[in-house]
This record gives sequence, C-alpha cells and structure tokens, in this order.
Amino acid sequence: MIVALTGQKGGVGKSTTAINLAVAALARGKKVLLVDADPQATARTWGDVAAENGHEAPTVVAMGATMHKQGQLPSIAEGYDLVVIDCPPRHGDVQRSALMIADVAILPCGASAADAWALANAIDLINEARVLRDELKAAILLTRKQGRTALGKGARTVLESSGIPVLRTELGQRIAYQEALAAGMGVTTFSPRDAASKEVSSLLDELERFCHGQEADQRHDSQSVVCAAE
Repeated sequence: MIVALTGQKGGVGKSTTAINLAVAALARGKKVLLVDADPQATARTWGDVAAENGHEAPTVVAMGATMHKQGQLPSIAEGYDLVVIDCPPRHGDVQRSALMIADVAILPCGASAADAWALANAIDLINEARVLRDELKAAILLTRKQGRTALGKGARTVLESSGIPVLRTELGQRIAYQEALAAGMGVTTFSPRDAASKEVSSLLDELERFCHGQEADQRHDSQSVVCAAE
C-alpha cells in the first residue's frame, strides 16, 4: 500500500501524520518506507533524531517530482509492505508525481471552515490524477481538532459536500504528537496509552480497510473516532 499525504495548505499535519502512520505500521511488524518529498525535510530530520537516540524507525528516503518514473519509487516500493509519502504544500509537480504512484491519497485538513475551503486546489489535483488513474483512492482526514467542538462539526459538514470521502478517524490537537516527534518517536511508541496513540492506530486500521475497498465513513461527527482531550 502506497499512501500519499498531500494538499496545498501547510500547517495541517501532513508530516506529523506521515511519520506516525509509518511508526505505527512498523510496530505491527510491517516493512515501512517513509518518503520525504518536502524541502523542509521534517521526516528526514526526525529520522536523524530517531537514529541518534537509538529508536527503531522506518527507512527514510528523499524524493521529488520524478518519484513516479521508472527505476525510482515504483521499483523501491516493491520491497515494502507500506510506503508513506510526505508531500510538501504548494509544490504541485511533487504532488502530481506522488499521485501517479499512490494507491491512496490522504488530504489532511484542519478543523475549521477556512481550512476546508482551502482544499479546493488539492481536490482539483486529485481529479486530474484520476483522469489518468481511475483506481486512485482519496479521502480527507480531519486534523488538529480540539475536542467535540461546533467548529469541528462545521468543518466536517463542509468537507462532506466536497465529493471526497471523509475518514471517520480524526486527529486531535495534542501535545503528545509534538513531544513524540522531538524524541525521534511516534506517539504509538512514545506514549501508547495517550489518546493520540489510539487515534493513530485507528487511522491505520481505517486506511487498510479503505485501501481494500471499504469506503470511508461519512457519518456525523458524533460517531467519529476521536478521543476527547483528557
């Protein structure tokens, strides 16, 4: 399974989500490749910190706008159970390349109406890619949510009218995500009992189902898998 974390907007948790998914899958015994396609190099820096501290980590490589070409990611991916691509914001050429190889495109979106409105360009890129690859799956992931707020419900309502499925799992605004990254870990290994760990595990489960043909759940926020802030 090749998962691309994509979207035109920065600051919505693409790198955080990519790293945590990769770590969670690794802990389940999967062979995982984390592709850092972002010039900010968050995933690569995290990988260096993990190595310095002796933490088990997925393989991390840097790739860019030619990753879809023969001899690059398609060849490397064959040796892994899961490939997670961390795409940069606004670099449409890199995102297009990722979408030419990905099985699933995940669009992280902050829990506000403004964040939801900003997804329009990213959805256009998904639709362009589907002209060439109708098998490409795509879903929206709500991130940085603060409890069960009206703001988050409003964002989900807007997103559900976008034509792209909205994943049932949501990621909250939690300090554990930042602390885990700073330690060179993912939340599932850094703080396995934290609500953030439960969110990431739920997200990985849902992505595996989604990739195998079970559509994302578009039910109301009251039934979403998000843990209230403790």
